[in-house]
Amino acid sequence: MAVKMNVAEAKAKLSELIKRAEAGEEVIIARDGVPAVVLKAAAPKVRRLGLLEHLGPVWEAPDAWEPDNEAADFLEQSWEEDFAEGKTDGAKKEAET
Repeated sequence: MAVKMNVAEAKAKLSELIKRAEAGEEVIIARDGVPAVVLKAAAPKVRRLGLLEHLGPVWEAPDAWEPDNEAADFLEQSWEEDFAEGKTDGAKKEAET
């Protein structure tokens, strides 16, 4: 439901009008019976908590959660070579030293 009042009345009831606008009501302030302004609530401030908040928003690559096939192939090849040589569970490092 819209609330319409003239400037003088709105001046006297500004706190009430602000509360009503924040509640989602449309508040129209008129000058000489002609609508002059519409009072509406500003967007609520979003508060985010975190230690790194001061660094700004986090950017994430569009494919950040896609599998990295090149890395997977490398690791699989490395594991197959180690297994073929009988080096598993870190035995490769021990054998080299």
